[in-house]
Amino acid sequence: MASAVSHVQLESTLKQQGPGSLYLVVGEEDLLRDSALAAIKRATIGSEGDEFNYELFYGDEASGADIRNSVAAVPVFAERRLVVVKAAEKLTARESEALLDCVNRPVESTTLVFVTPKLDGRLKFSQTLTRAAVMVDCAPLRDAQLPAWIVREAERVGLRLEDAATQVLQESGGASLYGVRRELEKLASYVPPDRSVTAADVHLLRGMDPGASVFDLTLAIAEGRRGRVLSILARNIEAGEAPLRILGSLAWQYRRLWKVKESLANGGREGEVARSLRMDPWKVRAFLDRFSEPHLQAALRLFLDADGKLKGGSGSHPRIVLERVLLRLCEDAAAGKPPESPRPALPKRVPARVVSNVRTIKSRKRTGH
Repeated sequence: MASAVSHVQLESTLKQQGPGSLYLVVGEEDLLRDSALAAIKRATIGSEGDEFNYELFYGDEASGADIRNSVAAVPVFAERRLVVVKAAEKLTARESEALLDCVNRPVESTTLVFVTPKLDGRLKFSQTLTRAAVMVDCAPLRDAQLPAWIVREAERVGLRLEDAATQVLQESGGASLYGVRRELEKLASYVPPDRSVTAADVHLLRGMDPGASVFDLTLAIAEGRRGRVLSILARNIEAGEAPLRILGSLAWQYRRLWKVKESLANGGREGEVARSLRMDPWKVRAFLDRFSEPHLQAALRLFLDADGKLKGGSGSHPRIVLERVLLRLCEDAAAGKPPESPRPALPKRVPARVVSNVRTIKSRKRTGH
């Protein structure tokens, strides 16, 4: 018999009862859908994943017969298989009818998950799936629910928030939980662990002027628009943004670009990357092509060198230090080549956030992850 759980209840239910055979992850909040699917995946095939026992389909591309055959396959050296159908609302009537048997008589050794913002309740398949599956509710959070969610996410990344900071994050996040999560991850990198996050921290890190975010800065670098780059830098400094924070935010964004480039190289979909970057899908490839692997590596060395100058009293004005870094990145991204960065000796006290970015990049290159 079908049941329903919230995104909050799902993880504890999986721990208590183990994974079931049929789930419907439904709701318009994409971060909650992704989190629910990740929880089911961990419970079914482990946190590291299992390429032999995991298969992903998309409703606008897959055939019902292929999905049905995957569901019926026997697990390889494991207890269960996981089959996921994203964009389930895009299954045609013909393809969805081929799946009715899987829904009415689930395969015990397979966990089948349908993921969708919304189903058409008039269709026979939708009605059958809703009755048979464990439904995970991923509807947008109500205003009263959002503060508790922000606090939980902050704890996940090791942050303690003052009430005023929580309120600013709630007001600035708009309709995007992914946007709030990104702000929390930036705060976790730059706020010392021995104190709580204040509203001032949130304001300073995200920048106050529209069009002057770290993403806008990176986009201008990709386009080789030096005047735009200098203008964004000036607006942030004039708004009270500390030069070290600007540098740290840019290093964080470069690390993020590395991750999405790897995602595409490993078969990720441009649509998902586009949503992550908040870009039109047709612009993603051209944008990321500006940031080659050598460019990303050399950029992090530039950031490390600049961080040493900003904290080591080099005699250069902080704004000039940043301008030189940004102009070199801008010039070389436009030329399609890595920046000609210096390779200085590491400063005696290397900032933890910069070292973390560099070590992560090098580790990912060595291990291939």
